[in-house]
Amino acid sequence: MNDKDNIDTIGLSRRTVLAGLGAVGLASAGAGLGTTAYFNDTESFEGNQLTAGQLDLLVDWQQTYDFGEGRQFVSAHPDHDGDGEQSVEIDDEVFKYSDFPDEDDTDSNGANLPVLTCENIPPLSEADFGTDPVTGEEMETLVQLTDVKPGDSGEITFSLHLCDNPGYIWMQAANVDDDGGTATEPELLVDPDNMGDLGDAIEARLWYDEDCDNVYDPAEPVDIMLTLDFSGSMLYDQFGGVVNGDDIAINGTTYGETTKIDLVELGTRQFIDFLQSSNADVEVGVAYFDGEKGGDNEPRTGILQPLTDDLSVVDGALTNLRQKLANVVSGGAGSTPFDGDGNPDPFVGGGGIATGTYIGEGVDDAQAELDANGRTGVAKQNVVLSDGESFNGTGSTTFSSPTAAADDARAASPSPATDLFTINVDGSASTLQSMAGPAGGAGGDPLFFNDLDDPLNIPTVFGNLAAQATQEKVIMEDTLANVLAELADGDGIPLDGNRATLYDELSDPADDPDRDAFRGDGVMHCVALEWELPLEVGNEIQGDTLAFDLSFYTEQARHNDGSGPELTPA
Repeated sequence: MNDKDNIDTIGLSRRTVLAGLGAVGLASAGAGLGTTAYFNDTESFEGNQLTAGQLDLLVDWQQTYDFGEGRQFVSAHPDHDGDGEQSVEIDDEVFKYSDFPDEDDTDSNGANLPVLTCENIPPLSEADFGTDPVTGEEMETLVQLTDVKPGDSGEITFSLHLCDNPGYIWMQAANVDDDGGTATEPELLVDPDNMGDLGDAIEARLWYDEDCDNVYDPAEPVDIMLTLDFSGSMLYDQFGGVVNGDDIAINGTTYGETTKIDLVELGTRQFIDFLQSSNADVEVGVAYFDGEKGGDNEPRTGILQPLTDDLSVVDGALTNLRQKLANVVSGGAGSTPFDGDGNPDPFVGGGGIATGTYIGEGVDDAQAELDANGRTGVAKQNVVLSDGESFNGTGSTTFSSPTAAADDARAASPSPATDLFTINVDGSASTLQSMAGPAGGAGGDPLFFNDLDDPLNIPTVFGNLAAQATQEKVIMEDTLANVLAELADGDGIPLDGNRATLYDELSDPADDPDRDAFRGDGVMHCVALEWELPLEVGNEIQGDTLAFDLSFYTEQARHNDGSGPELTPA
């Protein structure tokens, strides 16, 4: 027996579901006690119920094959019209993969569909595996290519959506069989034993496809601005700044409660730490925005840290954000993050707090910094985080439209075209979503928008954005035989829900503290596998076959440490 038979694996031949445990009902009848006919009382507790949580892993994909005529669509899920290109119909509107990236087509992003969610991904039982583009044979499984030649290559990008609860995910393989297959005379001259050589001949790469575009992206230089909300609602309890009463340790200081700005500090410093450890060719700066205070009649926005390639300086600027935010929000008129006169107590009264949230001015300041001090010919990014809409409070200042500021930032003129990523933290998402989009493109692009109902996910989002700012993380690059062997060993390869943490999927234990669970809000995470049969491969592979199963396994994060299931030896 294969040891995978003893655990609940989620195969790609059926809908990926792990134990929705149903409901356990516990109800009491009303209990009453009357002392006399004149004095009586009834206290009822009716309809009590305990409902078990759910953990649902949904998978979609796009597969391509190049047999000498360029990349061809092979199969996808969902694929509403069966043409091998990922597509779905939602409310009578068809969304398609949009072919491959086309600089002249703003609607073409060459990526797995970001509109797919936990609510609209069809079950795998409805998957159409398409046809082999060479032979025309119908495919009954995910990979069923029967006329592979030297020089051929293929790729699959899987989109993972974990729904309902956070969980750990493993990628797995099973039933790997590298067989000599049909013995031809040319093959027997060089391989008289007709060994299975195909897996060892194929070169493969397994990686996190952060932008889900089915293409491995190497490192490129980039200038990045982090544009952060410094309004009172990020810190003060009266305005929703306190997330919970759990302790949080930051930079050697432990606070008795967790606030949104604490999570921003953890996330942005993790962002910087990842860029440092990756030796990324980056320059980073930090902008901030609040509202107006007292008689200022001026938006409180500015540059917390100018662009620099000294990331230790940026890390220093991102420390003690409670105090720096308080200096802006509750300090005297004209206060800046560096004045030190604000009150960082989250439970201080709301009197004197600056009003408004000037997102547009924050974007303008960040863009001006990229324009003035950014490097020529280098890609530009701006990451904007806010927990509300842009407005000017009760003051008289005319504020800049955040969507107009974002349009200017993305445009090639008058300033450098900038990728605009936005993060909405438990606020109104419409403005930030309409701002998000690629350099030179339109706003409203879901690939550039992060919507967080739970502020505790702030560090994870910054981690994933850091991974996009550098080369995409390769999990393993080897022969396909060795990649499959790793996937088939034990529980498989443990995947990391936050790629900015310094976790090695092959050498670190599955329960390593640097491995994060995946959020349970359905956000798309992409893992890709590509392969190529080199041209120089000889006759020894003729007729050989390589068969294998692929699957993803998930288990809830709560009450588990990520170490995985205990396997019973075969």
